[in-house]
Amino acid sequence: MTNLTSLAQRVSTAIFYAASSFAIVVINKLVLTTYVFPSEVLAFGQMVATILILGVGKLFKLVDFPSLTLDTTNQIFPLPIIYLGNIICGLGGTKRLNLPMFTVLRRFSILMTMFLEYFLLGKSRSLSMQFTVYMMVFGAMFAAWYDMTFNLPGYVMVFISDIATALNGVYTMKKLQGTNLGKYGILFYNSLFMVIPTGILVFYTDGFSLALHAPWENFLFTGQFVIACVMGFILNYSVVLCTQYNSALTTTIVGVMKNIFITYLGMFIGGDYVFSMMNFIGLNISAAASVIYTYLEFSSKKQSQEGGRHKEVESQARLKENSSIKESP
Repeated sequence: MTNLTSLAQRVSTAIFYAASSFAIVVINKLVLTTYVFPSEVLAFGQMVATILILGVGKLFKLVDFPSLTLDTTNQIFPLPIIYLGNIICGLGGTKRLNLPMFTVLRRFSILMTMFLEYFLLGKSRSLSMQFTVYMMVFGAMFAAWYDMTFNLPGYVMVFISDIATALNGVYTMKKLQGTNLGKYGILFYNSLFMVIPTGILVFYTDGFSLALHAPWENFLFTGQFVIACVMGFILNYSVVLCTQYNSALTTTIVGVMKNIFITYLGMFIGGDYVFSMMNFIGLNISAAASVIYTYLEFSSKKQSQEGGRHKEVESQARLKENSSIKESP
């Protein structure tokens, strides 16, 4: 029963993260590209929404996390800095790149996560898994070479976001295991410590002035903006849950699988994708490698669990055998 519950938690949190991540990429793209909305302001709005939701939840005892102290501050860092880089550059890349290229370049985060898990957590992956990761990266580079809408600032932002995503996954796992912050504390203090620096950034880039000229009288835009802000909290919550019940790499892989759907759907959303056969081939190479890697990842997990259960059964059998030997006259 415990194993079934654990499996259900892993699968449900992975699906929750995939659905949240899919929804926020689409809604962010609509707000940022269709309405030319400043990405820094949207990042600020998502942080404010997270602080309000969790702050009110703690006030009414719906959620619980440690109060702000010097010890809390020491425990949370450097996650807020990583979070800031991830959200700012992620939204900036979403605005500047078409969705197919944005999603395929996000697969570099898997390679970075794999390296970080090895150096920081001591986890290593099989040669077959490593090969599929390299194929993902090769497909992404091939597609980028033939990208008809190449945008250097967008590419740079996506790569910074990839690094931040990998660091965020690994450090989130360490914070969940080594501190008493909990998932709500991590989400709350990430936003709390970075909302003021983000506000300063928005002020100096004239983000607030640009936001004032947005079509706020358009209920469709206003609704999409509010949803995008709330989805920022939901996405971060789903990331922490998926990482807690699975692993940093599994969270990244689920994100990549979601990105496969966005890759093809993005050709019709946003209106900024220019078709090229060579680019399309690169996208498909990376997508196929993602599917194979995901299969290998979950197959290895299943084999590891079955091996653990088998060892547990053998251990119990040996204990019973030793007990019967001791009791025999």
